[in-house]
Amino acid sequence: MIHVAYPAVLSALLLSLGLYAVLRRRNAILVLIGVELMLNAATLLLVLGDVLTADDRHSGQVLALFVITLAAAEIGLGLAIALLVFRQRADINIDQLRLLRESESEESKGIAP
Repeated sequence: MIHVAYPAVLSALLLSLGLYAVLRRRNAILVLIGVELMLNAATLLLVLGDVLTADDRHSGQVLALFVITLAAAEIGLGLAIALLVFRQRADINIDQLRLLRESESEESKGIAP
């Protein structure tokens, strides 16, 4: 049987890599990959918790399937939004999207950029 520390360390590594990708990357696709890494870390911990508790209902595995379903929906929607932005702007840099939002709000108020 595998030791408990190995999946926990792997989960911590996945979480830290995902958090790094979300905080440091400016490409929307790489940010989505970081979010997926963090969701995979949570899924691994849910399965580990189910193995440790030896529950008859296997609630950890059921919750892991729920997280996988939510991750699939999130990545589908996120990629669709990123594709639409790329088609309109030819760039999916997150900083540029933030500047675009701020300049549009200033124009609606009548303030020149």
